[in-house]
Formats: sequence, C-alpha cells, structure tokens
Amino acid sequence: MATIERKEIKQRMSRVVIHQGTVYLCGQVAAEANKGIEEQTQTMLDKVDALLLSADSDREHMLSATIYIKDMAHFDAMNAVWDAWVPEGYAPARACVQAAMARPELLVEISVVAAQK
Repeated sequence: MATIERKEIKQRMSRVVIHQGTVYLCGQVAAEANKGIEEQTQTMLDKVDALLLSADSDREHMLSATIYIKDMAHFDAMNAVWDAWVPEGYAPARACVQAAMARPELLVEISVVAAQK
C-alpha cells in the first residue's frame, strides 16, 4: 500500500498531503488580509511557492489550481498577478469561482495540486 505523507497537520486539515508523487495543498489565503486584491494574490502565491518547495515541487509542476474569489470585479486584477506568476508554457488546469470567504476581509483563496519533481 502506498504511503501518504502529511505536513503541517492541524485539527481540521494538513497544509500539504503527498501521495504517490502528487502534492495536494490546502486552501491558501493572503498573508495580510487587510491589503488589496493584488497584494493578497501575490502573498497567497508566495505561500504556494513555499509549500510546493517543501514538497519537492514547484510552479512548473502544478497540475491544477482552483481559485476562489470574493468578487468577480477583482478578476482582472487577480489574473494580472497570476499571469505574471505562472511560468510561460506551464499553466495548470484551472477553475475560478466566486465564493464567500471564511473571513470577510479575505478576497481570494487558492487550492493547488502538483506533481513532485
């Protein structure tokens, strides 16, 4: 039976789960929720970078991303940060949906699945 590795285990979730070379990240939000959409998106993606690195992966190995955005009025601004962050030619399968956030000040959240290197 294949082993499952869990990192940064909390009561409700693990921040990283690795199974058979696939990395699953829990939802990531901004480091500082009092900032605008661009800053929230960038710090959220910085957290994704760090978690992928801890799991022997990186943004070139992303398989899929689901982005939850509080208000679609921020879609273009969020995408500008996203587009600059994703390496050309390595865009993952992606969905983006409008959703209520766990805290009212949060504007964006992302969940990522990636392959290990």
